[in-house]
Formats: sequence, C-alpha cells, structure tokens
Amino acid sequence: MRNLLFALIIRPIVFIVLGLNIRNYERLKKEGPIVLIANHNSHLDTIVLMSLFRGKSFSHVRPVAAGDYFLKNAMLKWFSTKVMNIIPIERKMTKDFKVMFQPILDELDNEGIIILYPEGSRGEPEKLSKYKSGIYYLMRERPDVPIQPIFMHGLGKALPKDSFILVPFFVDIFIGEPFKFIADRKLFMEDVTYRLNALRDEGNFKEW
Repeated sequence: MRNLLFALIIRPIVFIVLGLNIRNYERLKKEGPIVLIANHNSHLDTIVLMSLFRGKSFSHVRPVAAGDYFLKNAMLKWFSTKVMNIIPIERKMTKDFKVMFQPILDELDNEGIIILYPEGSRGEPEKLSKYKSGIYYLMRERPDVPIQPIFMHGLGKALPKDSFILVPFFVDIFIGEPFKFIADRKLFMEDVTYRLNALRDEGNFKEW
C-alpha cells in the first residue's frame, strides 16, 4: 500500500505540482546504510526526500521524527507509521545516547536509508536554524556510515510551518557528496554546517 500510494499519488504531486528541480541527482546513494541530512522548513520535506527513491531503495527509507508529535493521535500515528514509516524518537536529549538512538542504529545495521534533520525541528520558512549536536552523537555510534547532505529550497513557501494549504512553488533540491564522521565534535559540526551551507550557496539564494 505504501509503495502504491507514493507511486500513484505522492510522487506525481511532488514532481509535477511542485515543479521539482533536482541538482546532482546522480550523487544520491540509493543503498544503505546511509544517513541523509537536510534543512527543515516544511512537512513536505520528508515526503520530497522519500520521493527521490523507488523500488527496493524506497523500502529502506526511514525518516526520524518526533514521537511526541507524530504519535499524538490515532490518525496521525497510522499515517506516520504505516505510510511514512517513521522512526519515532524522543526530542528530549538524555545522557544515554545509545539507548535513545538504538532504533536508528538497528535500521542502519539493516541497510537503512535514514532521513535526519540536524536542525531538530522545522524552522521559519526559508531560514536556517542552528544545527544541533544530536547528529554527532548518533554518528559516533556508527562512524563508518556515510552521511549525505541535501539542501532544499522552496518548500518553506509551498507549505510553510503551521499552514495546511499547499501552494504550487518551484522547488530546488541540491544533493551533495557523502562524507564521514569526525571524532572531534566541534570540527564535525563545523563540517556539517559547511557542507549544507555550500549547497545553499550553490543556488545563490539571496533571501537566506
């Protein structure tokens, strides 16, 4: 049902209604384990990223999402778990990072393609928030797993935060080269910031 829903409804909307323009699509790794990191401005972000994959690759895509939000009622829980196939986690950080991230680690050990937003939650339309260090503590547990940066522009206008009306808008997706974990937390977070900002600058988006 999940594959059929994306094939017949979601992908046509994403690629036609939104006018999706993918830059460097050939860079996208379609086999796991891998962690995809991206900026986060809209509920459409995850749907768009998932739509980049098809077939066997699609079956391995698992977005990380806040359990307190996406499991808060029966209907949203059904859509989040059965259609989006999220990995729900608690947004409150604890000292036991390995236990907190264990569901994600299990998926990575099973060739998972994980979608993760270093900002933690959706920011204001077309603005970047400071990246949180959760990505560092996750990757510290699987330092050999590649990380692929993706920058999305336009989704914050197509469906802004707290809006439920889809506005057709041209969307640009910039796919970067995969990179690896750095043990030094400061250097790693600087590398994450640099790579996502470099993709943003590639599009020369003056409003950012």
